[in-house]
Amino acid sequence: QVQLVESGGGLVQAGGSLRLSCAVSGSTGSINRMAWYHQAPGKQRELVAAITSGGRTNYADSVKGRFTISRDNAKNTVFLQMISLKPEDTGVYYCHARERPRGEIAEYDFWGQGTQVTVSS
Repeated sequence: QVQLVESGGGLVQAGGSLRLSCAVSGSTGSINRMAWYHQAPGKQRELVAAITSGGRTNYADSVKGRFTISRDNAKNTVFLQMISLKPEDTGVYYCHARERPRGEIAEYDFWGQGTQVTVSS
């Protein structure tokens, strides 16, 4: 069973930085897309940044120039470097991974439990 474990959240002042990590374990195939989503209080979960196994990235407009997603394919780990944090970045950040099990065509989505980021003004 694929499991995602996030770390790195916390409380930071506006303008500060945090680095989130998400380690994927239990995969029997390839982890293709990995991503971070943000859920602000009372709002829907939204994509922050995504990265393919080949390193192609895309970002939400609200974080471009401030957040950087990267991954270590050998360790099935994805990172989110966040700088110039704003109070509106507050919320729970969820890691997402899409796996293609060995020998299968279908892909499956997995989620982490979420890590809280709080940015004080």
